[in-house]
Amino acid sequence: QVQLVESGGGLVQAGGSLRLSCADSGRTFSRYAVAWFRQIPGKEREFVAAISWGGSRTYYLDSVKGRFTISRDNAKNTVYLQMNSLKPEDMAVYYCAAPRAGSSWFPTSTRSYDYWGQGTQVTVSS
Repeated sequence: QVQLVESGGGLVQAGGSLRLSCADSGRTFSRYAVAWFRQIPGKEREFVAAISWGGSRTYYLDSVKGRFTISRDNAKNTVYLQMNSLKPEDMAVYYCAAPRAGSSWFPTSTRSYDYWGQGTQVTVSS
């Protein structure tokens, strides 16, 4: 059974940093691409970053390039999102997601992902 669990959210001042973690206790995480999305009330879920199964390919939302870094430690079944220079507009609930095995993967599309975590709140004060 797939279970994605996010952690690391919290309250931070603008310009500060947070590191989000996504752990999967249900399967061999290293075989799958993983992405981070975020959502604020009343808006659609937005792609933030994605990483291929081996970690050689990464993708980012333009507005987070140079500030956020996605990485993975397959030995720990964990994917990270290091967020630096946080801005108030980064405030949202952040979700990690993974696709079903064997499915086509379009990194930035929510429709590529079948498994989602419960989300972790990131609050940035100005």
